[in-house]
Amino acid sequence: MTTTVERGVARALVRPLPTRFSLTPKTTLAGQLDGAWWPYSRDLAAELPPLVDAMESHTGRITRVMVNPTRWPVVPHKVPVTGHTTHVGWFTEQDPDKVILLSYTVGRCDLLVIPPDTEPATAARLMTAATVPGSVLTAGVLMSDEAATGRRTEDVRSSEDAWETDGGAAPPPVRHPVVGARMIPLPGRMGR
Repeated sequence: MTTTVERGVARALVRPLPTRFSLTPKTTLAGQLDGAWWPYSRDLAAELPPLVDAMESHTGRITRVMVNPTRWPVVPHKVPVTGHTTHVGWFTEQDPDKVILLSYTVGRCDLLVIPPDTEPATAARLMTAATVPGSVLTAGVLMSDEAATGRRTEDVRSSEDAWETDGGAAPPPVRHPVVGARMIPLPGRMGR
């Protein structure tokens, strides 16, 4: 390990973490997404350079990145990447769970953005779902489905517990974490 001295304080240089992303296999089937990216934090200035470096071996030079600012506390205008600078733009109309990368050679590449604090098993499911060739599922739908699926499993357990502890009373409807609509469990679906 290499150590550097900066202003009289010794710091060990840490190897950068590998970029966590997956791409749809090359095929003639066009889908809504071209893959998925699982950043380590919500720091776009720190997370974009490794992603762009990793993507450039597949897509050629990335010139522009577009995000929705609702998921990123700070959106820089430019980020330095190996050998050049990539421009960053933001659009509130864009799906907040997606990042768009533009290159001269491939054109547009849409990636699902998996939240940094996602459990590894959930991230693996989302990465797999985002790389299905020809899939019509958007980033928002994948995230909503995953949230609903995870919630449904918890609801089944809590419904059974409520049945046992509350004398058979059904739990109140829960709010959907993404849409905010009420989800009412169907009769006969308890415990499945």
